[in-house]
Amino acid sequence: MEALLINKHEILKRYKPVSVQAHKGTQGHALIIGGSYGKIGSIILASKASLKSGCGLVTALIPKCGYTSIQTSFPEAMVITDKEEAYISEIEFEIIPNAIAIGMGIGQHETTQKAFIKFLKNNNKPLLIDADGINILSKNKELFDFVSEQTILTPHRKELQRLIGDWSSEEEMIEKAARLTESKKWIIVIKGAPTQIISGNAIYTNSTGNQALATAGSGDTLSGIIAGLLAQGYTPEDAAILGVYIHGLTADIGSKSLGYQAFIASDIIENLGKAFLSLDENF
Repeated sequence: MEALLINKHEILKRYKPVSVQAHKGTQGHALIIGGSYGKIGSIILASKASLKSGCGLVTALIPKCGYTSIQTSFPEAMVITDKEEAYISEIEFEIIPNAIAIGMGIGQHETTQKAFIKFLKNNNKPLLIDADGINILSKNKELFDFVSEQTILTPHRKELQRLIGDWSSEEEMIEKAARLTESKKWIIVIKGAPTQIISGNAIYTNSTGNQALATAGSGDTLSGIIAGLLAQGYTPEDAAILGVYIHGLTADIGSKSLGYQAFIASDIIENLGKAFLSLDENF
């Protein structure tokens, strides 16, 4: 397996500045699906990160209980609400998104699991699966065949363990994850310090980020950033690589003034502009 470092040189080969002729219709439409009672914040974070990654339009599909929260805290988002108050029971929409992220805060209610399974069987859009979406997959491995090639999965270590089983060393973890990506043609983003991406016959190790990212909601913002890049037309591999790099870069920038302890997920979003500007300076 080829080992590659995600550094600025690698990023500039992939990064595409926004065209001067761009408008919201050319910048892609991301659909963010998830949330449940007590976990609507995950969708607010993911949706906002998606839009602030350069995506033109973002729609959130959430249970009813999250409607007021997301419309108040993030008025730029469009919202589709489920008929249920506290959890998602159906995943139905009339919009035509360019990319979809699903799983953040979605929970594992039996009805939600059925809706998720039905969605997987019918989806044909570029897809990112996170959090309880991964956990549902792990409990129903027969669903692997319904997850399309080039789908991005973004597990932390515990979620990865549920997905691939136990390991006794770092090398075994990578080997088992690589076997899964090779057989299913998925892209796995292993969140950690450092974050690593397994895609094809390569393992990419990120060079940005620090301990400031050890905070609630950090993974939700990463999923939103990657989904926003997918919606803009980046390949799944490039969206994952660029998303992880930018995500880490926000912590490198923001922690200089906030420190590690006070840096929270909202600060990732607030520093996205500075992170992208640091890349734009090279063009």
